[in-house]
Amino acid sequence: MSDAETLAWYEANAPRFAFSFGTTHSVHLDGFLDRLAPGARILELGCGTGQDAARMIERGFDLDTTDATSALIRKAKERFGVEARQMRFDELDAIETYDAVWAHACLLHVARAELPDILERIRKALRPGGWHYANYKLGDGEARDPLGRLTNFPATEWLEAIYRDAAFVIDAAEKYCGKGADGVRRDWYALTVRRG
Repeated sequence: MSDAETLAWYEANAPRFAFSFGTTHSVHLDGFLDRLAPGARILELGCGTGQDAARMIERGFDLDTTDATSALIRKAKERFGVEARQMRFDELDAIETYDAVWAHACLLHVARAELPDILERIRKALRPGGWHYANYKLGDGEARDPLGRLTNFPATEWLEAIYRDAAFVIDAAEKYCGKGADGVRRDWYALTVRRG
């Protein structure tokens, strides 16, 4: 994520963001982790306030936790004792380093024009056969949400096409209804893919 307004919102609103989501990890996380070998090396993009990272650590995975904003990194350490490093998505330059990349509710803030490059970076960072999870708020075009955050609001067909173009194999996809930090209930789309 490199949108200045979105980054500024997270820096200024980390306490509010933390309060919105409690301490429960993502409902999709354990199913994703069950695909991985014990102790697999995972990169988490956009750790937020740390609840997913805490669960991955609890389950014994080798975790590299990142977020683009220093305020959320501090909040993750404060709430869950999670050590994270600051990194934007476009700063990812690892080559065949990870068995999996977990990106819960974060890549939705990448501008549509930038998303293919980010997916290519994720693919390169994965070892052959590595797994990647991401979920997106569905819609009909890039826009700002009620909080002013840039959101790519893709359609399912467009999203699946850019993943395939990035040489990912879609293993599972799920459309569901959820609510984000902006309080709006929307359709979301979760993708679990494998490096082809």
